[in-house]
Amino acid sequence: MAEAMGLRERKKLQTEMRIYRVAVDLFAERGFDEVSVQQIADAAEVSKMTVFNYFGTKEELVFKPMVEHFSDAARAVRERMPGESAVGAVRRQFLAMVERRDPSIGLHGDPFARRIRAVIMATPVLRERAYVESEKGARELADLLTDETGDPTLALIAAATLATARGALVEEHHRRIDAGESVGEVAADAAERARRAFDLVEKGLKDYAVRA
Repeated sequence: MAEAMGLRERKKLQTEMRIYRVAVDLFAERGFDEVSVQQIADAAEVSKMTVFNYFGTKEELVFKPMVEHFSDAARAVRERMPGESAVGAVRRQFLAMVERRDPSIGLHGDPFARRIRAVIMATPVLRERAYVESEKGARELADLLTDETGDPTLALIAAATLATARGALVEEHHRRIDAGESVGEVAADAAERARRAFDLVEKGLKDYAVRA
């Protein structure tokens, strides 16, 4: 039974990924607004209902696999070690992601992954969705810090500062790779740039939200 369940789950994942890749390829080729869910279903050889079973909305065909990463900073702070500040936790997580060239921070050269970004940047409704998800991630971090410190104003300032610094680093990775630099070239000094960025933030947040 366990083996059968494992096989079913693998098949479901394969179907989901096939729909996802077909959708992104069509969006990149024709434009997000010019592609219908029915066209995606036909190209993926599934029913329209199957598409909606895996992806609740058309926008989810782009965002579902990446949406969890908008909470990365909050996750780092939530799971930080005793004696570690909020900025220290976000910096440590980001440097670890740089070291493994995590696609979620833009350190990748995979054509398909870069196609996803191109689709988002070319589509106003998707850019707005990316902004909303980013704001939700920052708010999640602010709420977490508010619960710990009891000061919602400073929590919001701290969360916005950390989210902005992190977002600027990710955008720099994308900008340089889009301009023609290799992933290796960008990754070579990514850690140093991240350290400088978070050192700058730490000057203002050094003693804020240090875990007891």
